[in-house]
Amino acid sequence: MFSIPLAGGVPEDITPGEAFVEHSGLSSDGTTLFYSSNLGDLHGRQIWKVGTAGGKVLQLTKGEAIGTLPVALSSGKRAAFLYATAVHPTSVATVPAAGGKVEVVAPRELPAEFPLKELVTPQLVIVKAADGLEVPCQLFLPKGAKAGDKRPAVVYTHGGPIRQMLIGWHYMEFYSEAYGINQYFANRGYVVISINYRSGIGYGRSFREAPNCGLEGAAEYLDVLAGVNYLRSRPEVDPERVGAWGLSYGGLLTALSLARNSDIFKVGVDMAGVHDWSQMRWARFDEPRRKVARDSSPIAAVATWTSPVLFIHGDDDRNVPFQQTTDIVQKLRAKGDVHVELMIAPDEPHEFLLHANRMEAYERTFEFIDRYIGKKK
Repeated sequence: MFSIPLAGGVPEDITPGEAFVEHSGLSSDGTTLFYSSNLGDLHGRQIWKVGTAGGKVLQLTKGEAIGTLPVALSSGKRAAFLYATAVHPTSVATVPAAGGKVEVVAPRELPAEFPLKELVTPQLVIVKAADGLEVPCQLFLPKGAKAGDKRPAVVYTHGGPIRQMLIGWHYMEFYSEAYGINQYFANRGYVVISINYRSGIGYGRSFREAPNCGLEGAAEYLDVLAGVNYLRSRPEVDPERVGAWGLSYGGLLTALSLARNSDIFKVGVDMAGVHDWSQMRWARFDEPRRKVARDSSPIAAVATWTSPVLFIHGDDDRNVPFQQTTDIVQKLRAKGDVHVELMIAPDEPHEFLLHANRMEAYERTFEFIDRYIGKKK
């Protein structure tokens, strides 16, 4: 964030450091900026404050807290923000503007049925892709997991791709739910890895704008392979029982995993994924680029896709056309050697609006994966 006098002058960087500012809010008198940043916490977020004219920067939250979306209270004495940890779900908290103890205010107490003690704290894992790029991941190990368990495992890839999963509950709606689903898998004995693949945020511009990603070559699939290879090497994991799931861009990467490497990924759930970049409605390519886009898509590797898949999609999706799913379903069914199931949610957009539809999608996600790899053969 920069500040410049209204009369003109030289802009001043008032939030210095190797980090980015994600959310910000001004005090009522306009003299103080409260903001969330990953400064000193690349895998999380903290709340900071600074004068709008510049000056000393003060960190207001520390440690395991994930602090986002700060708002200055009218008194000027405190700021409110969204607070979470690895086990405490996103809540509203306040912190003194001068620094001090964080107080969770809404809800002050979690519901008795919330499984606080059953949750695990994900471990930060850095894997190295085949081209040498270091890729941050979160590893969810079930409580009591030990070497030789031969547990089933799941790879999760976020959407976006301009997103970042954190070591704790996320501040965005679906990603908070996705974090909860990964905890659900871990609670039922699965080892889970969540991969912050290249082209996501939080790790600098070169990571965010990595070359040959998406429709220009799917380079981020190297990160998925690095993550799953690490997962399969874990002493707690049965390398022959690995599945994948994700929504949107995560659905795309799930489909790409099943299409290119059914030998590794034994089952998958693809929610509203892109399956043919060259057919997206905004696609305006010359023929060479169209071929690269198609070759970067799951549709290009349908011939080697053998693992069972559940597709979940709303038929009123304005982000990823519903035809992206119906087209690949027809191609897989025509092959005759892939078990395909389909959940269509009528009138639903990219992220479902109705609670009942979300719950059905999440319950079917776990049931489908568990059906194929959850029990030892």
